[in-house]
Amino acid sequence: MAVDKKIVVLVGGVGGAKLALGLSHIVPPENLTLIVNTGDDFKHLGLKICPDLDTVMYTLAGVVNPEFGWGLQDDSTTTLNTLEKHYHFEPWFRLGDKDMATHLLRTSMLNEGYTLTEVVSFLSQQIGVKPKMLPMTDSDVPTLVETETMGILGFQEYFVKHRWQPVIRSIHYKGHENAIISESVKCALESADILIIAPSNPWLSIAPILSLPHMRDLITSRNIPRVMVTPVIGGAAVKGPTAKIMSELGLDVTAESVAHYYGDVITGFVNDTQNVELALGGIKTIQFDTLMNDLDDKIRLAQSILDWIGGWGV
Repeated sequence: MAVDKKIVVLVGGVGGAKLALGLSHIVPPENLTLIVNTGDDFKHLGLKICPDLDTVMYTLAGVVNPEFGWGLQDDSTTTLNTLEKHYHFEPWFRLGDKDMATHLLRTSMLNEGYTLTEVVSFLSQQIGVKPKMLPMTDSDVPTLVETETMGILGFQEYFVKHRWQPVIRSIHYKGHENAIISESVKCALESADILIIAPSNPWLSIAPILSLPHMRDLITSRNIPRVMVTPVIGGAAVKGPTAKIMSELGLDVTAESVAHYYGDVITGFVNDTQNVELALGGIKTIQFDTLMNDLDDKIRLAQSILDWIGGWGV
């Protein structure tokens, strides 16, 4: 089953959090490290917001809003409603009242000089997350989206305010060339026995991680199973703009396109049973039901992936 191996997962967003949760139920926490996208991070109302980090953290802590897959369950929006009613502030980015506690504490700690890695470690441990969570970098690497009609938008403007409707021309990871991989991330990758790329959006969640200087070289230098899970099922994404973005970037909306995008970063590819069977030349492939509707699905997929990798002789 490979659960006695050190497993590192590149993750971002709801789909990635689902697989991370499944893995957390079968892999001892000391053997599971999650490297999370921070390209979505931004400042809002003076607060440091880290959507992917929070989604993964809330999911693993068992407190995520089950309806949305993000935010806290049983949350309210009294603060935002008051801003809108009395101060005519447009509440385009939903911050729940409970959720705001996370942002307040994180912003305060960052202002006191703690690194994002230190803050994530503290918050995740306090809320009850057992596996190690690491931001991809302590540097700011905001994702920017160049659109046909609205110019360049910050990621949250594109994704939330405009509901990912503007047509994309290109995607940029601002400042990535000067970002620094933390020692924690570097050590996790150097000691990993298995690397898994979760079924997160390749261009919005995983590419920011891979854009960091030396990250691709660090990953490809490791002679270990490096397996990705398709985010595309039956020519569509389960959730979010993956398929739309692929089409706008001139790519076929297929699992094969995603596999080719990752290139030599991966040595294994988990395809979905609804997709066409693939032969990728030098890359091991397998087909599983990758749709994760409930906890049993998440655990089943995680188990299947690790059993398959275990058969490699790892």
